Formats: sequence, structure tokens, C-alpha cells
Amino acid sequence: MASSTVINGVQGAILVLALLVFLGNIMMWIIMPTDTYYDKWLPHILADTNSTFFGIQGPIMLDFTFPILFIAAVGCIYLHLGKKRTSDSNIGSTKEANKFGFLKRPMIVKGLGIVTSTELALFTMFIALVVWYFSYYVRYWFKQVPLLQMTRHDRHEQVWQTKLDRVAIVFGLAGNVCLTFLFYPVTRGSSILPMLGLTSEGSIKYHMWIGNIAMTLFTIHGSLYIVYWTLTHRLSEMLKWDQHYVSNVAGEIGLLCGLTLWMTTYPNIRRKMFELSLYTHYLYIPFIIFFILHIGIGFACIMLPGFYLFVIDRYLRFLQSRQKVRLVSARVLPCEIIELNFSKSRALNYSPTSIMFINVPSISKLQWHPFTVTSNSNLEPERISVIIKCEGNWTKNLYDLISSSSSSIDRRLEVSVEGPYGPAATNFLRHDMLVLVSGGSGITPLISIIRELIYITSTTQSHNIPKIKLITVFKNSSNLSILDLILPISGITSSESCTNLDLQIEAYITREKGHPKDKTKTPQTVFFRPNPSDAPIYPTLGPNSWLWLCAIISSSFLVFLVLLGVFTQYVIYPIDQNTNKLYSYPKKALMNMLFIFSSIVLAATGAFLWNKKRNSSEAKQILDMEESATSSSSFVDDERELESLPQQSVIKSINVHYGQRPDLHRILLESKGSSIGVLVSGPKKMRHDVAAICSSGLADNLHFESISFNW
Repeated sequence: MASSTVINGVQGAILVLALLVFLGNIMMWIIMPTDTYYDKWLPHILADTNSTFFGIQGPIMLDFTFPILFIAAVGCIYLHLGKKRTSDSNIGSTKEANKFGFLKRPMIVKGLGIVTSTELALFTMFIALVVWYFSYYVRYWFKQVPLLQMTRHDRHEQVWQTKLDRVAIVFGLAGNVCLTFLFYPVTRGSSILPMLGLTSEGSIKYHMWIGNIAMTLFTIHGSLYIVYWTLTHRLSEMLKWDQHYVSNVAGEIGLLCGLTLWMTTYPNIRRKMFELSLYTHYLYIPFIIFFILHIGIGFACIMLPGFYLFVIDRYLRFLQSRQKVRLVSARVLPCEIIELNFSKSRALNYSPTSIMFINVPSISKLQWHPFTVTSNSNLEPERISVIIKCEGNWTKNLYDLISSSSSSIDRRLEVSVEGPYGPAATNFLRHDMLVLVSGGSGITPLISIIRELIYITSTTQSHNIPKIKLITVFKNSSNLSILDLILPISGITSSESCTNLDLQIEAYITREKGHPKDKTKTPQTVFFRPNPSDAPIYPTLGPNSWLWLCAIISSSFLVFLVLLGVFTQYVIYPIDQNTNKLYSYPKKALMNMLFIFSSIVLAATGAFLWNKKRNSSEAKQILDMEESATSSSSFVDDERELESLPQQSVIKSINVHYGQRPDLHRILLESKGSSIGVLVSGPKKMRHDVAAICSSGLADNLHFESISFNW
């Protein structure tokens, strides 16, 4: 208890420190477009940080790059300490969290979907920052118009044309603000998101919002400059690649890449041509490269930290995805659902509602699809499972590939994975009751929650485990077979866990009036024999992954600074003398990008190989155990016998309602308890309906949380 108190104290101190650094960074954003910054602050900053090692790029990195990377590094330490807290400590703190439940009360905003009061407040603050940045830069540049008119007297520009030029550049500057925040939500292994209680999956909507705003601003920026050049008879500027100023050609190429990417993100296109949307998203690479070539590396350092953290995460994902994993078996259900079971290291722990990205090269070498992890790392320490619903071309091909296989154990299916990714912690125990609402395949994350509570029920008697009411809606009764997957086929005794857990299941079949007369098909099990080179899924950076990530962020940035300092001192400074006017902008930008990627590759590869070497001994032990098990003639029979246990236990607790939909309003308002957690996963309309009920104010004990599939 004392150690838990110390850890909480240290975590609190880290949060306060991170908050102070973040507020200082935001203050720089606010003050940057003002006269105070340019007339008073900037001269002092340049004088105090004048260096032959970093030039004018140094103070920009000090003000905008370093603070965020520092927050990310200390955030890793914060999360590492969080893993060491006792369960008692977590439960006590989550009881206090109910006092602030109003901050997470949902509301439905047209165009934004379901948002909480906190999310709406933060988004409003972001919009306010962009508006402030835009308006004050317009004000600043309009004051410079007379001076600009004097320097451009040979162009014979009118005042309004010069102002149009300044408005166009300010739209680009405002777009850079959006670009600064664009990559944080898609950094799956981020340490910043968990500090805020967020996950990458739940934050994709922020990426969409910010991306739409950014591309709108950049499109206006480019369009206004085309209009300006046309009015001033200078369209030849479109072909200009200035070596010592803004490169127009690079900006145009970057904008074309961004527009192509942007157009394919519209819901109808994404839904009907998912592969097209997926592949065009890789245009973010040339978009960022040409963006940096367009504005120069100095100004790009403002948006660098978010992209820097994203590159670290993306490279670590690349390293993990190169390893083929051990697919042990698959269960094929009659409702076109398959459960894939992989071998995993005992060191790999994950939270309920985690997701894992899967690639099957025999179907597509480029496509990665996210699926909810339904297994529990405590109940099944050597297995990790995902459930896949046949709903698209890729999943249909996978289903056909596996379901057409025999149940022999002589076949191998080559699979790569990324993840799993999920919340740093879950707080289900703070509620007296959990109402889980799902539609179709939306039940999969709820299965992971139930399995977590099964584990807690089986291992402790000191906590009050919340009652569970599962409201699940299916189109056909064949989908009821997915409920057989609620209980694991390994780990603790399923019947004992189900008895101790107060689980009530209400299943609604909307397209059938009664129990079908046709005999229900039984699930098919397919066993695989992986290659010896296939490895169990283990944590990419080992059990102390947060500390390793902290080391990667810190060491890679240090290596980058050393490379940049040497290059600036011995190559740039002798030519440029810190004027920022003589050395080629594109060369400097390209060398900076090379230094960034090289330092990240060096640090991340070293950490990955060190942990891979340590994991190899455990992987060999797992391989030996599996080989010993599969050599037994009774292996398949034992697995099938285990499969029958969950079905016998769960069926007794199901109430099936045919030809109707659940009255969610009545069910939720009649739920008894001082604190009721309401989790919904399914179609958009279902999530909105539940959110509307919870936010109606008719019941103060309903605490809402939506689980969506934005990936």
C-alpha cells in the first residue's frame, strides 16, 4: 500500500510537470503571431540561442520540438509506473472518478458524432487557437503591407493584391497548426494519448477532424496563390523552385498528394472502395516530404514532434510486421465468423477492447486490417485470439481460405501482425453494474470485457464484481453461435467462472419470428502446423516496453542533434554564417530528414534486436511445448472436448427474443445501481441512440462509453 502511494505521488508529479511544459508550449503558439513575439521576444531568443551548431533552427526546436518530445519521454515513465500499481489502488482511484462523470457525459453534435463535454471543450479550444493564429497573423502582415509595397514597386501591385498575397500565406500558416496535431491520434504506441486516457482507436475521429480542416486550409492557400499570380501576371511563379526561400513546385506537388489522399477519405468512397482509400493514404509520405521542401526545415520544426513520434511508432510496427507469427488454430462458425488463435509469449499483456492488425500475404501483401482481441492475457497466457466477421472482400477471402481447409494439422497459413494496441488501464470495477449493448460483430470487444471480469472473479474475493447485462442484436439466429466464444477454451474452469459471475444475456433476432427448424450447424475447427521460423507474438520492446520507448525517443533525438550539430558547424555555417540565406533550403531539408530517419532507425533497431534476442529463448520453449503437444494423438480430441465446455455453460444464461428489437430506453432506465457503466459497440445509429438516452438527464447513474471501429 505504501509503495502504491509513492507511485501515485510520482505519477502525479509527472503529470503536473508535463502539464506545465504543455502550457508553456501552448503559450508559445498563442504569442507567436503577435507583435510582442516579433518585437520583444524573438530578438532576445535569437541572441541567447545563437549557435554555430544549430543556426536559426535551434531556437525553433527549443520552443516547439523539444517540449513535446520531453512530454512523450516522461509520459513513458508515467505509464511504466502505472503498470506497477496494485489493483486495490486502481479501484480506489476509479471510485473517485465517478465524481467527475459529468465530464464524460455524451452529447451528439452534427458533423462530429458522439462527443463528451471534455472532447467538445478541447476541440473548441483547438478551433480557437487556429482562429487566433489566423487572425493575428493577418493583422501582423497587413501592417507590413506598406513596406512590402515599397519592396515590390517593380510589380505594380495594388494594395488589395498585396493583402491577398498575405491572406494566402496565412491560410498556409494556419494549416501548419493543424498539421502539428495531425499525427498524434494515429501514433498507435503513443505515450501521450494514454496519459490523457485515450487510445489511438478512439482518437481516429480527431485525426479525421484535424485532417479535414488542414486540407481545407491548404487548398485555400494554394488556390489563392494561383489567383494572386494570375491577377499579377506572374503564373510562371508556379514553376519556381527557390533554393533560398519557399519552393512553389514542392508545395504544388505536396498539395496534389494531399488532395488525392483527401478525396478518397470521404465515407462513401472509403466504404465502397476501401482498398483505394487504403493505398492512397500512403501518399502522406510524399506529402510530408514535399511539405518540408516547400517551407524549409526551420519552420517545419514546429510540426516536427508529432511526426517524429509517428515515425518512431511506424518503424517499430514495421519491425514487428516482418516476423511471421504462429497461427495455431481457427474456429469457423456457421454465421461466417472465424476465430483465429495465435501463440503468444507470457510476457505479452494487454487490456480488454485491444485491437490487433493482421496481414495475410496470400490474400494481400499490403492490406492490414484491425480486429478486436477477444482473449484475455491472464486467462490464456499463451494464446491470443481475434474474431473476424466476413463483411468485405478481404475477410471473405480469408473465410473461404480457412473454411475450405480440412481439420488436419499439416497446413500452415502465413500471417503477420501489428499490436495489440489498447487502453493503458480499464476501470470496469468502479461500477455496480455493466450494461453492454452490441449490434452484429460489435459484440467482439464486449467479449473481451466479460473475459476480464471472469478472470477477476476467479482470482479474487475482495472486490465487488459488477453484474453484467449483455444486450446483443443479430439479424439471424445463426449469429447466436458467436456467444459460444464468450468463455475461453483454456485457462480456468469455465463452469466455475460462469457460476460466480452474474451474467445475463438478452439476445434479439430481428429477421426471424421463431427458432429455426433447420438443425444448427456445429463450429468447425481447423488446426495448423506453423513453421519453426514462425514466432509467438511477443511485446516488440519486451515487458518494460514503456521504458524502452522512452530510451528510443531520448537517444534518437540526441543522435539527431549530434548529427545536425556536426553538419551545421562544418558544412552549413562556413557558407551561411547563420544568415539562413546562402545555403540551399532543399539540401538542408533533405539532410535533416536523413538525420531524423537515421537516428530513429539506429535507436529503434538496437532496442528491437536486444529484446528479440531475449525473447528467442522463450520462443524456443513455446515451440518445444507445442511440438510435444501436437505429437500426441489425442491433441485434436482434447481441444474439441474443451470447445464443448463454453457452449454448455453459456447457453443456460441466454434469453432469445425473436422478431423484435430491444427497448433500450426502458432497459437502461430500469437498470438498478448507484453507478451503471453503459458500453455500446455496433452500428452508428445504435451508438447514437444509447448516447442520447445516457445524456438525457433522466438517470444520473448512467455512465456512457462508445466503442467504435474507426480504423
